[in-house]
Order: sequence, then C-alpha cells, then structure tokens
Amino acid sequence: MITKLFRRFSPCLLILVALGWGDWGFAQNLPPLPSMDSRLGEPRHLDLVYSFPEYQSKEDWLTRAAQLRKQILASAGLLPMPPKIPVTATIFGKIDRGDHTVEKVYFESYPGVYVTGNLYRPKNISGQSKKLPAVLCPHGHWAYGRLENTSLNSGPARAISFARQGYVAFSYDMVGYVDNAAISHKFADHNITGREALWGINLLGLQLWNSIRAVDFLLTLPEVDADRIACTGESGGGTQTFLLTAVDQRVKVAAPVNMVSFIMQGGSLCENAPNLRVDTNNVEIATLMAPRPMMLVSATGDWTKNMLTSEYPAVRNIYRLLGAEDKITAIQINAPHNYNQESREGVYGWFAHWMLERIETTPIKERNAGVPMLPELLVFSGRQRPEGELNEAQLTQALIEQRKKQIEEALPHDKAGLHRYKEQFGEALKYSLMAEYPERSQLLTSTAEITNTEGVTTKRFTVSRPGHGDLVQMTIREQQKPAIKPVVLVLSAADILEAEEGAKAKRERDGLINSLIQSGQTVATINCFPAYQISAASKYKFFTTYNRTDAANRIQDILTAIRTLRSRSEKSVSVVALDKAGVWALLARGLAPQLDRMLIDAGQLDISNDEEFLKRLPIPGIRRAGDFVTAVAIAPLTPLRIHNTGDKFQSARMADIYRRLGQAQHFQSQQQALSNAEIITWLSAK
Repeated sequence: MITKLFRRFSPCLLILVALGWGDWGFAQNLPPLPSMDSRLGEPRHLDLVYSFPEYQSKEDWLTRAAQLRKQILASAGLLPMPPKIPVTATIFGKIDRGDHTVEKVYFESYPGVYVTGNLYRPKNISGQSKKLPAVLCPHGHWAYGRLENTSLNSGPARAISFARQGYVAFSYDMVGYVDNAAISHKFADHNITGREALWGINLLGLQLWNSIRAVDFLLTLPEVDADRIACTGESGGGTQTFLLTAVDQRVKVAAPVNMVSFIMQGGSLCENAPNLRVDTNNVEIATLMAPRPMMLVSATGDWTKNMLTSEYPAVRNIYRLLGAEDKITAIQINAPHNYNQESREGVYGWFAHWMLERIETTPIKERNAGVPMLPELLVFSGRQRPEGELNEAQLTQALIEQRKKQIEEALPHDKAGLHRYKEQFGEALKYSLMAEYPERSQLLTSTAEITNTEGVTTKRFTVSRPGHGDLVQMTIREQQKPAIKPVVLVLSAADILEAEEGAKAKRERDGLINSLIQSGQTVATINCFPAYQISAASKYKFFTTYNRTDAANRIQDILTAIRTLRSRSEKSVSVVALDKAGVWALLARGLAPQLDRMLIDAGQLDISNDEEFLKRLPIPGIRRAGDFVTAVAIAPLTPLRIHNTGDKFQSARMADIYRRLGQAQHFQSQQQALSNAEIITWLSAK
C-alpha cells in the first residue's frame, strides 16, 4: 500500500545529501503507519462531529492550553498584541429607572473604530463593598442585536436584571449591528481570497479586540472591582464569551450560552477565522476558562442538545485535573436556540455565588420590568456619528500600516531584542504556518524497500507523525561507496509546476541530482504535498478555519524531512531550495534547528506585493508574522545565500539583521540565478 501511495503522489522532490544511513526503522513501540495521508481525505469543517482529546495530567493540559491561547490570538491577528490607545469613553443620556440607571456609551478600540452599547448601573446598593462586580453582555445574531426583546431572548432584560442585583453591566454591539454600523458584519470575508487574511485581519479578530477593550472600559469606571469581571453571551455572543475568556484572564466568571458543542462550531463569519480550529474545536477552546468558574448553558432544541452527556463531561474532566471540579456546572433548558428567562435565571444564580458571595447556586428569579424605549437606548439616535470614523477599506489599510510599523519597531538590534522578537513574531510565524519541528520520538517510518542498479543503492520508505496522519514518501539514492559529506536538503517544485515551466525545472533538478550522485554524495527525494486546497475549499465553507493550506503542509513536510535526516546522522544539515520551492524552505528555516547552510531560489517574488503572496504563498497571517524577515531573524544566523532575487525580492532587512548581530559575512544575496555547478561549489566552500 505504501508503494502504491508513493507512486500516486505528484512528487515534489526534496534532495538530501548525507553520510551513512543504515536502517530507517528508528521509531519504536509506535502505532502502524496510516493507510493514507489524512490530509487528502475529507477536510475538517464546522459540521463534523468532534471529540475531546484525553489529557492524562494537569501539566499536559496546561501545556496544551498555552498553545491554544497563542493559536487563537494569532488567528485573530492579535499575536503580538496591537498597541492599545487609552479608553476615553463618551457616556451620556442617563435615564433613572428607580433601582438602576441606563446610559449610552461609545469609545474607540482602534483609532477611528468604535465600540457602542449601553451601560446599566445599580442604585441604592447596600451590604456590599465600595467596588461593584461587572459583567460584559455580548449578543448573538438576533435581528435587533443587543436590543432584541422577545420571549426567546432579551438583551435589555438581562442587563437590567444584572444591574438590579448589584452589577455594572455593559451590553455592547457586534460589529455591523445596531449602532456599530460603520463596519459591516461581512468585514474581511476570508471565504473570498483577499489580502486581509495575509495580515491577520478578520471580523472575529475585530470583535475579540472590541471585547478586550470592553474589559478595559469597565476598568476605567471607578466603582468597578477589577477582580470581579464576568462575561455571558448567547449564540454568536457565546462564541465571543469563550474566545474572550480564553485569552483574557481578567474575566473571572463566565457563562457561554448555547454555543459550546461538538456537533456545530458556528456558521457566522465572526465565529470563524483562518487557523482558529486547526486541530481543535469549540469545546476545547471553551475549556481554556478552567479553572475559573464557568456555567455551560444548553438547549434541547439546538446543537447543544448533547451537552449533559457529551460536552459537559469532557470539560469537567479538565476541571477535575486542575482540582476545580466545583467551579464547573451545566444546565439544559427545554427550548429552541435561546437566552430566555429560564436560562438567564440559571446564570444569575451561578454568578451570584461566585461574584456576590451567595451561598447557593440555585437560579435567581427575574423580576418583570419594562425595558427603555429604543431612542433611550440607541447611541446615535439624534446624534451625529464621531468624526474620523473609519470605513472598511480605511480600517484595512490602517491595520496593515499599524502592523508594518509594529514589525519594523520590533526588529532586533542586539541579543536582548532578538529574544523579544522571537517571543512575539517568532510565535506569530509558528502559528501562522501551524507547523512544527517534530521530536525524534514523534517520527514513525516504514521498512525501506532497497534496490541496486548500476552501482547506485535506492531506499524507499515512508515517514509519518503519529497522531497527525500525514505521510511523507522519501527515497534515498547513493553510490555503494559514498563519500563522506554533510547532509544537504534540496527542494524542487518541478513536479507541481505546469507545462514548460515544470519541464524546465525538472531538467535543472535532475541535472543537480546526477551531479550530486556522481560526486559521491547521497541523494534523497521526498514527495511534496500536492495541490488540494483549491478544490476542497470550493466545497467547504471556512476551509482555512479548520485546515492548513497546501503551502503550510509543504513546509511541515520539509520540517519532517529535516528531523528525519538529523535523527539518522549527527552531521550538519544544509538546505538548497530550487525554483518556486525556495520560499517554502526559507519560511521553514524559522522553525528548524540550526542548519549548516541554506541556499534558496527567491523566484523573483515581489515581497512588497500582497497579490504575489496570494498567488504563491496564501498562508493566513504570514504577513502579520513578518514573513521572511521573521524566518531569518529567529533562526541561527548561519550562512544564508539568496539568489534569483531580480529587483523584487528585497533582502536588505534580512542582511541588516545579520549585520546588527555581528554575522554580516554569513549573508549573501544576488539578482541572478546560480547554476548547478555554482550551487555545488558554494556547498563545498569552507
């Protein structure tokens, strides 16, 4: 079966030059190889039935939780965090309703971007400390947003009830709803190929940022207790709730309502962002609230119908590992999709136990009361919108310029700066590529098929990473008495290029292979992940939310190949990347351990042009992470040569990093392409 798979793939060749390979079955006591590469099967999507991995220890979960938080932030374009402008809120239009007041609020989250909503504050509170608890109230996709007031859901009733119980409640708009109208709810649609995805700009990220800034806003209110912030929202607001609590530890208690499910992950643009659910799902993301108190609210009439027997036990197991099983609970309401009175009353009781020192956790009844009239709640009713408010095109450009500036200011000048840059943009690159340099124990290989022809020994075998389901077919060819040489990895995209371009690349690649073998070196080839994304993405909504791109899969295979080589040889490993595959290798450089040398063909890629990235490297967040500059900066500054740059692949900043850190002699760049003979000469240089 492995041989058939090997022949079926369109091979993109990785050529490896090495010393002494021996047997390849170095993985012990591991499961058998998968029968096919799972990346070529049915893609992950929002309506698959998911499950929760079993974590054996507290440490295992905490490690995973730290990774997931970075994945969420990177997906949202918030890794590293953008600079925060001061919260200067406009609060006005107070109406006195006896036991509480209601006011209108707007403030900037980014310059020219506004959060809008209503602030509900209690009156005549006795028996509490001076500071009051506060609760954020995001809403779902109801026709009237935060102002929806029906038997299935009432945003005003929820906020009023919280205020009557002694909370400061802030009910705020989704992007594109009610008063938040300057940016639509279709902003940066990543179902459509566009530059926003490259820069980590998406609707989910904007809403998550608004929620983070809403916490900042609450903390500007002198009466709010910073240690008693809660959040609860329903449907899409439930998604906002668990995304916020996942990345913002300032939220101490939460209740995501009717959204934590194994069977539906959220169908709105604001609930999906590239890379968000690669290898994870909403249940695991919601569990990042642990060990802080959380109530999971579900309904019999929607996709949370299995909560009490499926999702809740999985989440509870993590709370148990953390010694906090008393801080998780779940309720189910016999109703369709909702945040109705019965659901709200359950949340009130749970919140009061943790926020108001109430002994019991039983529901608190909601007192009937009318809600304010619409003009009393609408922020811009009879009022002009703020001057300088950005539209979608202006916001996209402003965010891109902000992110360019953030990268430029963070570029390292010394070792301390390099450490900070790795922590910020190195992590952003890792979670943009969603790739890893595997541990030796994570590799599994098949038994090699060995043939001998005309004095050349050929070994074919397959490498996989257990738990990932990927297959990388590798062929090693060497003279029967190979010379002692370092390991050299050469990548070519020849077999996935079209027509004349592919034929030319094959001739150049094969010529290099022959030259390497004739010089006594060992040559290996591996398949490159074939074109898969375009056809799959046309059938499944939000493809990149759940799946890696083809380019990211190819970069992972390069890293798997490097680890395979290093697992069998202590010699240094160098990399040569031909034709259009050069840019994959340069990005992989940032995640690989020290390489002796790297030579890559830049393919005259115009790295200042987002359209060029969309054609050749459509990887979500890659520009946000600093792309090639970051890959160069975070890797050991060993010899790097970039050729065939033309006048488009500008490498000045890469050269400057080498210079700043005292390794200028190790960086070379040239406009012309090198010949195979020149490549071999450079590899042999001392």
